[in-house]
Amino acid sequence: MTLTPRTSDFSARYNELVEQAWLAQNSAVRGCMVIKPYWYAIRENMQKFLDQAFKITNHQNAYFPLFIPKSFFTKEAKHVEWFATEAAVVTHYRLKKDEQTGEMIVDPAAKLEEELIVRPTSETIIRNTFKDWIHSYRDLPLLINQRANVVRREMRTRAFLRTAEFLRQEGHTAHATAEDAISETKRMRQVYQWFFINVMSIDGVMGEKSANERFAGAENTFTIEQMMQDGKALQSCTSHFLWQNFGKAFDVSFTNKDNQLEHARATSRGISTRALGGMIMSHSDDKGLVLPPALAPIHIIIVPIFKTSDDLEKIQNYLKPTIDTLRTKSFTIKNWNPASPANTAWGEFPQTNLPISFSRPLEIKIDTDEHKTNWRKYNEYELQGVPLRIAVWPRDMENKVVEVFRRDTSTKELISIDQLADYCEKTLYEIQENLLEKNRAMRLANTVSVNTYDEFKQALEDGKFILAHRDWTWATEDLIKEETKATIRCIPSNSPAEQWTCIRTGKASEKRVLFARSY
Repeated sequence: MTLTPRTSDFSARYNELVEQAWLAQNSAVRGCMVIKPYWYAIRENMQKFLDQAFKITNHQNAYFPLFIPKSFFTKEAKHVEWFATEAAVVTHYRLKKDEQTGEMIVDPAAKLEEELIVRPTSETIIRNTFKDWIHSYRDLPLLINQRANVVRREMRTRAFLRTAEFLRQEGHTAHATAEDAISETKRMRQVYQWFFINVMSIDGVMGEKSANERFAGAENTFTIEQMMQDGKALQSCTSHFLWQNFGKAFDVSFTNKDNQLEHARATSRGISTRALGGMIMSHSDDKGLVLPPALAPIHIIIVPIFKTSDDLEKIQNYLKPTIDTLRTKSFTIKNWNPASPANTAWGEFPQTNLPISFSRPLEIKIDTDEHKTNWRKYNEYELQGVPLRIAVWPRDMENKVVEVFRRDTSTKELISIDQLADYCEKTLYEIQENLLEKNRAMRLANTVSVNTYDEFKQALEDGKFILAHRDWTWATEDLIKEETKATIRCIPSNSPAEQWTCIRTGKASEKRVLFARSY
C-alpha cells in the first residue's frame, strides 16, 4: 500500500499512516481507539522522560478516581458550563435479565443515589481531596501528578487528535500565594517546552490564551502552539492558573503564617495522547514516519541479505562485535544548550535551569524473517520511521563495509565495519537535531505578520501562522472565527507592544496575537 502524498490530501495521508504503520485502530466503541504496541512504546518513552522531569521539579505521582460525584462537578460554575455537553454520566450500577425478552437491561431498582460523571478532567475530585491534605502553610506547596484516562464526547473523532477516551498526564498543585502559583504554571510550561524541543524535536510558540479560550474555571491559561506540516496549529499542552476558584468551591483552606485562614491558590496542567498525533504530523514524509531517536522504539534496524542459513550465520558473526559495542551505548538528552538558536517567532526561550539529563540504551533489532522480501522490510521500516537501517550483503563482508540508510534524509552511505558503532551513535544525534531544525525552519518560514483583513484571509488559505492585531473583545474574536474558522491560538509571551488597529473592526490594538486554523 502507498500513502496519499501530503500535498494532495494531508488529512487522508494522516489516517492512512496511522493504519499502515500499525499505530492505532478504531475500537468497537465509537470514538475510542486501540493504541498498538509499536506506538504505545513511544508513549512509554515519553512517560519515562516526563516522569523524571516531574520528579526533578518535586512533583509526586498519585491516582484519583475515574468517577466524580455530580455535586462536585457543579460546584464551579464556569467548569460545569464548559464540560456539561461533553460529560458522560453514570446513573445505574447493575444490569438484570428482562423476564419477557431474556435480554440484559438496566435494573431500574439500581439507580444511583447520586449520579456520577466519568472523568472529563480531574480538578474537582482532586480539590475535594486536597482539602483533607492541606491545613497549614507548612503543607504547601502541594505538587501532585497523575496519569489517567479521560472521557469527553467528541462528534468528529480522529486517532490521537480527538477521541472520546484519551490518555494523559495531568498535574495539580496548591500554593500559599498567587505569585507561587503563577510561577508554577510558567515553570511547568517551560518543562513541557524543554521536552518538546529536546525530546520530540518540535519547536512551538509559547504564550497565553485569550480570555475566550481559557480553560473553564481558570484565571489564565498558558499554552504551547505547534505548527503541523499543513500549517494548522496543534495545542500541544496547557498550564492553568486557577487562582482560588476551586479552592473556594471545595474549601481548600489553610492557616497562614499570621494564623489567619485563607484559601489555597491552585494550578493544573496536562499533556495527552494528542502529542503523539502531533509527532505524526510534524515528522513524516510521503514514505511514512520519521521518528526522533529520543523516542524511537527501535534506533537501528539491521537487515541481513542472505539466501541460506550459512550466509545468515556468517553475517551475524561479522556484525556481532559491532552490535555488542552498540548495545553498550546510550542515547542521552542533556541540559538545554543555551547556544542553540532562540525562538524568534515570539515565544519565551526555555531556560529551565534544571539538572535534566535522560539516557536510553540504544535499541537494536535484527530482522531475519525469511518470509518477507528485503524490499518489503525496507518499506515497512521506512513507514515506521526507524532512524537508521543497516543492510549487510555477502559482498560487503569482503570489503569490510555495511550500507547505512538514514531515514531523515533518505540517503545511503557505505561505512567501514570498524567505524560503524561510532558512526551510528554520532548520526543518531545528528538526526535528532536535524528534525528540530527542519521543524523550526518550517514554522518560521510560514509565520507572517499582516495588517489587513484581506491579507489575513489570504494567509490563512496559504496555511500560515498569522501575527495580527485584534481589538481584544470576545465579540470580534467570535466574529473572526465564524468568518474564517481561525482562532487566536495564543498571545505570544514576547509579543512586543505596538500601536495599531484591529484587522476586522479598525479599533485600537496594542499587541499582535497569533491566529491560525487548528486541530
